[in-house]
Amino acid sequence: MSVRKRTWTSKGIEKTAWVVDYKDASGARRLKTFQLKKEADLFAANATVEIRDGIHVPDSATVTVQEAGKLWLAASTSAGLERSSLEDYERTLRLHITPILGQVRLNALTAPRLRAFVDELRAAGRSADMTKRTLTTLGTLLADAQERGLVVRNAVHEMRGRRRTGESRQEKRQKGRLKVGVDIPSREDIKALVSVLTGRWRSLFITAIFTGLRASELRALRWIDVDFEKREIHVRQRADRFNHIGPPKSISGERTVPASPMVLNALREWKLACPKRATAKRDAQGNPIMVLDLVFPNGEGKVETLGNILKRGLHPAWIAAGVTVETGKLDRKGNPILAPKYTGMHCLRHWFASWCINRKEEGGLALPPKVVQDRLGHSTIALTMDRYGHLFPRDDDGSEMAEAEAFVLR
Repeated sequence: MSVRKRTWTSKGIEKTAWVVDYKDASGARRLKTFQLKKEADLFAANATVEIRDGIHVPDSATVTVQEAGKLWLAASTSAGLERSSLEDYERTLRLHITPILGQVRLNALTAPRLRAFVDELRAAGRSADMTKRTLTTLGTLLADAQERGLVVRNAVHEMRGRRRTGESRQEKRQKGRLKVGVDIPSREDIKALVSVLTGRWRSLFITAIFTGLRASELRALRWIDVDFEKREIHVRQRADRFNHIGPPKSISGERTVPASPMVLNALREWKLACPKRATAKRDAQGNPIMVLDLVFPNGEGKVETLGNILKRGLHPAWIAAGVTVETGKLDRKGNPILAPKYTGMHCLRHWFASWCINRKEEGGLALPPKVVQDRLGHSTIALTMDRYGHLFPRDDDGSEMAEAEAFVLR
């Protein structure tokens, strides 16, 4: 590897540059030009180490972040990723990655450059969560580029590997633990909600409360998945944000959940009024043949949107039950405008988890962690314990500690 000075004349003006002349790991000759000698020397020193370690990729063998992003999105589309995931990836690339790093070559993405990228995202007003998601997307893009031979090192994974422990602790401190009355409805809140439920919403929310199914799983639940004789509900599919039905989130998501008498009675009553879906077949009179398919469909028997479930069902029910918070705004009559205390469907899933965990004398089921994991459809028991571990009863209460102290000191 050599660094030499190059001199030439252009339009009567003498110009100079510094050229690094070297051979890469495959033995191919490479030339790279710099305006300053110190830049050429720095590149030569770094390239020597990279070639020795087998991680050097010349500029001509790599692409920009924007070009790598197009390749990655095309491959993700061909692999059949969900539409929602593809749109999230494309949006993150277009809005957060390409404007800052789009023209940067992959082999120029180092830890210091990524550190500057994070600072630029935060200075531009991106939240901590959005910054984290953007880095995750960039890391996945680089992993795809590694498989294509466009880059050797994944700077995102290297940077996160050094910082993961501290970031994990900080993230847990920021999020805190799920709290009853804040993230998890109390028993009184659930009783108040159930007391005001009527019509189609009664069967839906009672099923959510006492089975812990995700909103996506409830929206895709079919009548053939409800076994009234065995008193079980089988989770075999879910609906995404675009109302497309597909498999559960993970292998563990496909599961069987026992159904309580209240759930079964609510479902039997609702089945009599449940809208049917039109099939492609017609009867002798030319009318479309209607069939019972989804348990909680819209008026046409198709997948109900999550927005309708929240705005027309859950939120009005919480307000009718008196489980509300003030918005700080007044209506035309000067009365405070109230909003539901819990805004999403996941709060009912949190309550179901706490019900499974609580002691029997407290009205719970007192199930062991592994069973709780199976009921919730979590991919790992670590996920269950990270989220709900603090809710499990502790055996080292005050009375037992007092007895232990007395035994030590006697």
